[in-house]
This record gives sequence, C-alpha cells and structure tokens, in this order.
Amino acid sequence: MLSDSAVAKPSKLYWGDNHIMSDRKTIPSFGAMLRKALKDAIIPEAGEDFLAMCADDIVFKFPFTPNESLTEIIGLEAITRYLAKIGAVLEFESFSDPIIHESKDGETFILEFSCQGKGTQTAARYDQNYVAVISIQQKRIAQYRDYWNPLILLEATGGLETFKESIND
Repeated sequence: MLSDSAVAKPSKLYWGDNHIMSDRKTIPSFGAMLRKALKDAIIPEAGEDFLAMCADDIVFKFPFTPNESLTEIIGLEAITRYLAKIGAVLEFESFSDPIIHESKDGETFILEFSCQGKGTQTAARYDQNYVAVISIQQKRIAQYRDYWNPLILLEATGGLETFKESIND
C-alpha cells in the first residue's frame, strides 16, 4: 500500500479510498469507476479502494505495452509497487463513466472507459481510452487485462526510455 506521505500529495494517482489522484474531490477515482461497473461482483468491504478489490494473486496484463516494457504483473504487492511508480509519472484528472459488457457467468466484465490526465514530468496530456477485461473470482479481481494506446503513454511520460526507467525496479 502507498505510504501516508503519498496520500498527502495531490500529484499522486487516486486508486481508491486511501490513494490520491488529485486534490479535486469532485472527480471520481479509478476505484469508484470500478465499483460502479462491477457492483456486487466485488466484495462490498473493498468500497472504492482498487487494491482492496484485488485478489492477493492477481495477474495484471498489458497486451499493448511499449516494446521491451512490462507486460505482466503478478501479485497484490507487485501491483501496489507498480501503482506508486505510475503515480510518479502520470497524474489522472478524471475517469469517464464506463460502458459495461458483462458475461453471462457474471465473473467476466469488459469495460470501455477513458481518462484525462498529464505526465507529471512533461505536462504533456495523457488523455487515454481503455478497454479492460476483468475476471472475478471469489468476489475479487483475479485478472485484469488493460488495453490502451502506448503512443499516448510515451508522449505523456517523455518517451520509451524515460518510461522504462520510471517503472523498472
């Protein structure tokens, strides 16, 4: 989980109840968008906290990631570290209401949504469209496949090398 010092800084991402996206309280969080989309499929105690919605062994995949960049993250601890690094290079301002496609089994969801934001080091816009394929098991997110345009990410973060340096351990 992010440290308390990260919570106090408005330039960090807002992934849920305890993770800052912006100092504008009227903007919904990523966690709030997911709660709206996934409703009762997710454990109620998670509230709008994205990390609390995730299984300990979650698999997060990036099928369209930039060349030689991270394509998969496994485990809640690894996701937590990754989100802290992303928060250092991207500031999200808002998320759209998602278009929701639910499977008949109620455990797979396809979400279409967008976000507006900017690169923290470049101030270049990060206005991105996403398609997310989410698999739920035991009321937690077990797999999240995140489809987005890598060119928008690279422009906002200052290029491939800069992005890779920011997220690699």
